[in-house]
Amino acid sequence: MPPSSRPPVPPGAAPPGGTPETARPTRITGSPAALAVHRDVNRTAVAYPRERSVPELFEACAARWPDATAVVHGGLTLTYRELDRRANALAWRLAEQGVKPGAVVGVCVARSPELIVTLLAVLKCGGAYLPVDAAWPDERLHQLLTGAECAWMVTDREPELDRRLSGCRVVAVTGDDPAGRDTGPGAAVPADALAYVNFTSGSTGRPKGVAIRHRGIARLVYGARYAPLDHTSRLLQLAPVTFDAATFEIWGALLHGGTCVLYPHDFVRLSRLGQELRRHRVTVLFLTTALFNTVLDEAPDALAEVGTLLTGGEPHSVRHLAAALARFGPGRLVHVYGPTEATTFATYHRVDSISEDSAVVPIGRPIQNTRLYVVAGGELCAPGAVGEICLAGDGLAAGYLGMPEPTAEKFVDAVVDSVPERLYRTGDFGYLLADGRLVFHGREDDQVKINGFRIELGEITHQLDRHPAVRRSYVTVTTRGEKALVAFVVPDAPVTEAELRAHLRARLPGYMVPHRIHTRDRLPLTPTGKTDRHALLATHEAAPRPC
Repeated sequence: MPPSSRPPVPPGAAPPGGTPETARPTRITGSPAALAVHRDVNRTAVAYPRERSVPELFEACAARWPDATAVVHGGLTLTYRELDRRANALAWRLAEQGVKPGAVVGVCVARSPELIVTLLAVLKCGGAYLPVDAAWPDERLHQLLTGAECAWMVTDREPELDRRLSGCRVVAVTGDDPAGRDTGPGAAVPADALAYVNFTSGSTGRPKGVAIRHRGIARLVYGARYAPLDHTSRLLQLAPVTFDAATFEIWGALLHGGTCVLYPHDFVRLSRLGQELRRHRVTVLFLTTALFNTVLDEAPDALAEVGTLLTGGEPHSVRHLAAALARFGPGRLVHVYGPTEATTFATYHRVDSISEDSAVVPIGRPIQNTRLYVVAGGELCAPGAVGEICLAGDGLAAGYLGMPEPTAEKFVDAVVDSVPERLYRTGDFGYLLADGRLVFHGREDDQVKINGFRIELGEITHQLDRHPAVRRSYVTVTTRGEKALVAFVVPDAPVTEAELRAHLRARLPGYMVPHRIHTRDRLPLTPTGKTDRHALLATHEAAPRPC
């Protein structure tokens, strides 16, 4: 599907990708079977506060439940009234520092009540928050701040960042805030204004700033089909704030009058995780795929009392999902999928049954007020046909800040089944089942060619995981020297590389058997909870060659 015009720009905001150009939208149609299944899948419209901003929605909760617990951090708590007043005070201080509607404000604050105060204060000023990590190199910090035209940084590490950052006003998260201010600065914040920016890696080496609107956040958490969210909900805030899962964890609680429980450590300790979940009676939890697998293998009792467990971010191990279903029963486990550009979640699948011969678990149907299309060759795909997953609806980002070409390539105008749509091309591939559930089928960059053969890495992982001695596995490609497949396995029982290779040779053609299979005690995780490919490849390069 060729790129079309750039996305619409929020009123009063600078274009995220430059000046829009006029282009004719792509027309997409399909066979009767393709049209029928897509029409059924995309009946997702539900009423929600589409025209209200995050500060408006939060303030409505604070007015309705002023004494309810909004934030918990260890033994500390903030009520909605206290959180609102502290955010108002900081918002006034930021406004006095020159923060105006439309400004991007950096946030470098440890997970704490002050972090939540800061995010809310920036939004009350009409600004958009840009979360960063102090552990990032100076060059990357400067690159992100420059790309976002960010002139302020709110932090709890003022002396350090004052030394490291130039051209950016560093503001301490705590200060001499005037007391008794019951309202914020009164900035007009439309629902289609930018709320935050998350940077993702770019194929060219330049990070891409994904610009998310207030409306996208509201669409994510109101009328949720994938989890029960209301004033009784208690969500654990576990993800780094630089990771878009934090959007769900924070605002899924605070825009309903629920409680946001902040995990009190930088790194997940499984014993402490269980304690926090039980102590604070967490009702909804999101875990990345790799972290979910680790918890299930090493401390499954930690999850015993959580009412709804969401998991996603990478292709799932069917065996781990089946084990979780057997342990916790139906009605609690939900497989979710969504790129940053679609505001955290786009599809969901309730895992209430898994057949013994299942090779994959669907990523399901679109969440509320979200639409999906599977497209190949400019046409909608009928059930069973693989195509690119394209998303539409109020969750789509405004685009990539200051990057018109990637924005125009990934966010396109189309007329689908005679309906005008703005689509995000995910680069992911999938196919619809006859009942409308979507099955993930890999990415372009997960499809590799070695010696002329096209290989899906997920197929090798699936076969490795079927070995009785394998707990978890991860397959990737090393490009140092000649391109080759390499696998990493966490065993449940003693097993040799020769045995694993024989297992794969019995199930896969020779060109799909990894050049090396390493056993490891664990698979390392990135700060966002995904398998750390680079760390694994570093151990592969350092390992001695077999004799």
